[in-house]
Amino acid sequence: MNWKTLLSTNTRRARSRIKSSDIRNDFEKDYHRVISSPSFRRLQDKTQAFPLEENDFVRTRLTHSLEVSSFAKSIAQSIGKRIIDDKLDKDFGYEELNSISTILSSAALIHDIGNPPFGHFGEDTIRMWFSDFIEKREVKDYNGELKKLKDLLTPQMIGDFENYEGNAQAIRVVSKLHFLVDEYGMNLTYALLNTLIKYPVSSEDINKESGNIKDKKMGFFLAEEDVFLDVVKSTGTYDEQENKIYRHPLTFLLEAADDIAYITADIEDGLKKKYLDYYNLENTLKEYGFDSGDVFYDRLIKYKEEGKKNGYRNVHSYASSRWIISIQGLIIKDVVNNFINNYTEIMNGTYTRELLADGRSAKIVKMLKDTARKYIFESKRNNKMELTANIMINFLLDKFVESVIYYDTIFEKENSVHSKYRIILSDNQKYIYHVYANEYEKKERAKLITKIEEGKLEGNKKERLEQEYENKIYNYKLYLRLLLVTDYISGMTDSYIKTTYQELMGIK
Repeated sequence: MNWKTLLSTNTRRARSRIKSSDIRNDFEKDYHRVISSPSFRRLQDKTQAFPLEENDFVRTRLTHSLEVSSFAKSIAQSIGKRIIDDKLDKDFGYEELNSISTILSSAALIHDIGNPPFGHFGEDTIRMWFSDFIEKREVKDYNGELKKLKDLLTPQMIGDFENYEGNAQAIRVVSKLHFLVDEYGMNLTYALLNTLIKYPVSSEDINKESGNIKDKKMGFFLAEEDVFLDVVKSTGTYDEQENKIYRHPLTFLLEAADDIAYITADIEDGLKKKYLDYYNLENTLKEYGFDSGDVFYDRLIKYKEEGKKNGYRNVHSYASSRWIISIQGLIIKDVVNNFINNYTEIMNGTYTRELLADGRSAKIVKMLKDTARKYIFESKRNNKMELTANIMINFLLDKFVESVIYYDTIFEKENSVHSKYRIILSDNQKYIYHVYANEYEKKERAKLITKIEEGKLEGNKKERLEQEYENKIYNYKLYLRLLLVTDYISGMTDSYIKTTYQELMGIK
């Protein structure tokens, strides 16, 4: 891989190149599109760690994304300077340094833009609901015969729902659903889009046992496969000779910035909400083998003594807060060093781990994740809120999925309760459904005509082929309608889904 192609400014719809007084480059224009988008603003009312939180100190997805953006830019600047100073790459200069800093700033702001309400628990709820629904539900096929839903959908379509992933939804949001001018979404550069793709594999190619971080989850839906392929080919992360797709180098940095932000923020927010205290931190550090003489342990003790010396009223709160800021800096240094030390592997596509999986910081990262899980995510208070979230998401999936099963088919019934639910669905998202459903149908019918003409098919052979294509079009549209519902629900904020649930249940 090389930076010239990795930093591709190509977009799905060509941008205007008419001379104007606007001197921003393409990546700076990306940044403006991101921060001015409604999808980005909605992150202010989406959960980071604490569902339906009323304490405004605690982070939302928006404040988390701003922190990730700051870390990502700082990391990019440090790494860019090292590449230049150490002469690691003749094709990397200050223009590339500025570009990667801007790209990572933007990518960090929207890396969670596809997450449903209530964060990762919302993703789990959607996955479990669809696994059960697809297995049990019967649906009329193109000919009106009842068939198992799982027999109408392809394995990849089924996998898209059973492995539902906010990262894949993010690509869908920014490339299609964010309706600004047309069906091309925010029309962001391919360099930015590829940076967002943490897992460049389909739902069929997930392999958690491969040992390669890129295979752990899916990175795109079947519906965006064409976008994905355009992006990886344009940015040079697709090796045509080897038929392999690699992670974009900047994705490693985005992932690291995200990890640093959330593992430290979860602890800080947990301390503020009294899910854990200073002594939990100090004792857990010792349990993980950190003790006197280790920088991570010594910093905590240092700030406690500093707080006592200065006569602060809440010494432990001061020490914990200072410690969190301090270790962020230490971990960032390790990320920079790990990227530089593994630069050749990363650029060759052979680096298979997270940047935080190696070196001095690996153990402290594990300790922080385990501490958050023990004291916050497995607490009774958090579990109660997640169960509430589960009830709300399941209810909306029950109602809205049923409402779209026969939408836009000859089996759709007029003036039904289902039609009333469909009215509630986003008009923009319904428009996008029709655009891509019609586009798919048009392409498939063109293929059908070509096959009939080339094969000079008549009679039964022609009828069988026509039936095959009718089934294919019908089933793909059904898949898109199911995505229409996940689009709607994943776009909801925490408070909006709560209000919608209460209104539909007659509670409010």
